[in-house]
Amino acid sequence: MRRSSAAGHVPREGRRSRARPPSAEGRAGGGRLGGVPHAPSPTSLRPTSAALLDVLRAGGRRDERLLHVRELPAREGTQADWPGWADTSLVAGYRTLGVDRPWEHQVVAADAAWSGRHVALATSTGSGKSLAFWLPALTAVRADAAARVLDPGRIESVARRGSVLYLSPTKALAADQLSGLQRLLDAAGTRDVRVATCDGDTGQDERRWVREHADVVLTNPDFLHFALLPYHRGWSRLLRDLRYVVVDEGHAYRGVFGAHVSLVLRRLRRLAAHYAREGDRPPTFVVASATTADPATSAARLVGVEPDDVVTVSRDTSPAGRKTFALWEPPVVVGFDAASAAGPSDASAEGREDDPTVPTTVDVAAEHPRRSATAEAADLLADLVIAGARTLAFTRSRRGAESVAVQTQDSVRVVDPRLVRRVAAYRGGYLPEERRELEDAVRTGDVLGLATTNALELGVDISGLDAVLIAGWPGTRMSVWQQAGRAGRAGADGLVAFVAREDPLDTFLVHHPEAVFDAPLEATVFDPANPYVLAPHLCAAAAENPLRSDDLAAFGDPDAVRGLLDVLVARGALRRRASGWYWTHAQPASGMTDLRGSGGAPVRVAEARTGRLLGTVDAASADGSVHDGAVYVHQGRTYVVEHLDLADHVALVRRQDVDHGTWSRSTTSITIVDDPADGDVAAGRAVVERSWGPVGWGYGPVDVCSQVVSFQRRRLPDLQVLGTETLDLPERTLPTMAVWWTVPASVIEEAEVDADELPGALHAAEHASIGLLPLLATCDRWDLGGVSTALHADTGEATVFVHDAYPGGTGFAERGYELGATWLRATRDAIARCPCHDGCPACVQSPKCGSYNAPLEKAAALRLLDAVLAHAPTP
Repeated sequence: MRRSSAAGHVPREGRRSRARPPSAEGRAGGGRLGGVPHAPSPTSLRPTSAALLDVLRAGGRRDERLLHVRELPAREGTQADWPGWADTSLVAGYRTLGVDRPWEHQVVAADAAWSGRHVALATSTGSGKSLAFWLPALTAVRADAAARVLDPGRIESVARRGSVLYLSPTKALAADQLSGLQRLLDAAGTRDVRVATCDGDTGQDERRWVREHADVVLTNPDFLHFALLPYHRGWSRLLRDLRYVVVDEGHAYRGVFGAHVSLVLRRLRRLAAHYAREGDRPPTFVVASATTADPATSAARLVGVEPDDVVTVSRDTSPAGRKTFALWEPPVVVGFDAASAAGPSDASAEGREDDPTVPTTVDVAAEHPRRSATAEAADLLADLVIAGARTLAFTRSRRGAESVAVQTQDSVRVVDPRLVRRVAAYRGGYLPEERRELEDAVRTGDVLGLATTNALELGVDISGLDAVLIAGWPGTRMSVWQQAGRAGRAGADGLVAFVAREDPLDTFLVHHPEAVFDAPLEATVFDPANPYVLAPHLCAAAAENPLRSDDLAAFGDPDAVRGLLDVLVARGALRRRASGWYWTHAQPASGMTDLRGSGGAPVRVAEARTGRLLGTVDAASADGSVHDGAVYVHQGRTYVVEHLDLADHVALVRRQDVDHGTWSRSTTSITIVDDPADGDVAAGRAVVERSWGPVGWGYGPVDVCSQVVSFQRRRLPDLQVLGTETLDLPERTLPTMAVWWTVPASVIEEAEVDADELPGALHAAEHASIGLLPLLATCDRWDLGGVSTALHADTGEATVFVHDAYPGGTGFAERGYELGATWLRATRDAIARCPCHDGCPACVQSPKCGSYNAPLEKAAALRLLDAVLAHAPTP
């Protein structure tokens, strides 16, 4: 039985009395699902963004917390006529669902796609991108179906039935698009277009039906890589008549993941060409993304074509309501007892951790801390829910989403207990059916306040929202505007409030509005030519169909690809014959790489007594979140983990009301591997070293080791430490490649950096160098990790490590070693140019620092880098 979206809400007693703010009725609002709008309610009933800001101001001494308000003006929409080539039934279906005329940018993109041009469609959240690609794609499918009916005597008319492949980064988005397509086709009265999702959860019988009958297949890059391309003969019908490939949320494909997906798409294009009939037009790609820097270049690199072959549509002609964007800083906590609330630092003896693959649980208690962004966001969400405003609250973690939901329920219960059931959490790890119920509940208005992770940042349609809260900087401006775009969709006003965490980066941003509103968007960076990423895809392509010389250009520079193939032949991965390169091993070549670097099978969370599955936790964070004794929160209900079975990938829990949470503590170290064992991912790679006089440089294999060693129970909500227990969990090792530089005592003395400053100076230099390496290595900051230490066991000196964040390495650290002097000069100049005094996100602060950007010594880092570079070779 499907559970209600409100099931599992167990409110706690409210922490304080709350006056009811002025009422503002909430209604079902406009929006789009798969390009199909929901019927909007009268806009006169919607609260204005200014009224909602007054609601927040009214909830206490809020003006001291509201540091800046930016009014973003409304935008009028510009409509266009339906294209003459568009299928009339589809047009009628759209009109039935409320789209009388499309927006101009939708028609521009659809016309380009219909003419066979690849399209980069980069417009704002809620601008109706789906209509722009479904209109030409479905029209093509219907035209082929009509030809089959009109001329059933011709064999080719039966055989030729155009197909469409839709790719999204998440299964949830594909399911959302399927729902919208079904509504559109029902409204159009069409029975001749067969649409289905197909992914790793699809059973064999359903998968067989999709292979044999589906015209439109909605899936993800992982299924393409592991299931469709390696077994392409079973999918020959789809590939032979492939008309369109839609790549949705294209901005999500960045870094190593983006490089992998780019190569998967090149393999797809190669097989489509293999099955195509002579004279057939190759499939047209439509890459839909958020507004990004240079969308044409990113789309071209993703698909594997020249930028001139891509039509960019980035002028958004959809209407947008006025947005009020507030920057909010929580207040200083009065009477805070730092000694009782502070836990031990998670920084290891080896230095500060900055590794995105390792879960971090660092807890730093400031002398005069501010209230947490989680608690502040919960109060703001409660005020907005009481006012009837439909609101999303984005948090940085799953724990944060659950915590915001529970605290919000506590607050609204004091005013109206019925509102408790209208507040919920939404995050990864929920079962698919539970996520769908929550999405539906928000659309209908049954749920007014939803605390979520970035799981709702992507294009799943949640329409008619009045406000968005962003608790903690999500890492990029692109993510901020994606999240903010959820407020005021369908042309209505919206309120956005960014709530700063107790973190130097967040603090800098709320005090420097220009860094939020005026700085350029980030580029979507990835490098499909990276040999570490390209090599396994060449093997996969050879396994799918032997590689010929004329195939090489599809994967990059032919000479470079040929050189890499020679290396693979020398290592025995491929066999060279006169006709090409062959994969001759029994195991599937697709198993050589994991597109997302997920680190293993997810851990299932199940009730020990009943066996009921509650959700899942990704393997990388299971040790820190569902260890024995951990408190697991699911929709406000608390469970205690009885046993974590790592062998069977399951955590058994029991239902128990508790007044505390659990925080794990881990240690992290990095070890240089001088002689990798045979079969190790680093086998055959030796450490290489050089020196700039007293300054040493190294590159080679390392083991980044982390281990969850204990956890604390802390009383809620004041985080008073109740006790600490040790854990016996295995050490996790990331075998990868790193570049490092060492600073002897003589150079530290030259820099006049004392012992107290040294850890912060090294840490700041580490952050800044990680931030600058993407300029030289065509990677993403999230593809790198780092560790700095005042004394490393392997080098015997102060050392800064920057490592690839994926098993086996990705070549980025190697690039840093090759360009060491250029890299550190750029790092030094970036710090020196920055006008800030103590450090900011533009120089030494990191959006993913495991130690909350502490300690950082900007001035000392600059002196240290100057001293190091004084020994560098002359450029």
